[in-house]
Amino acid sequence: MKGMRCPHCERMFFYRMVHDIPTFPFCSERCKLVDLGAWLDEKYRIEEPVSAEALKELEKKERREHG
Repeated sequence: MKGMRCPHCERMFFYRMVHDIPTFPFCSERCKLVDLGAWLDEKYRIEEPVSAEALKELEKKERREHG
């Protein structure tokens, strides 16, 4: 059996195959939903620098949409 810690509560849990645990990589449905809530509340985010070209495209799009 393999073991790992839940990324939310850090409880150790064991499994034979990833498919055996529908909440993987979380130990429970509760931990899975708490993590989802953190993403929805924007407590987690994936950030990357915005290039000058991407910024210009966003500005053009904004002007088209809002006049």
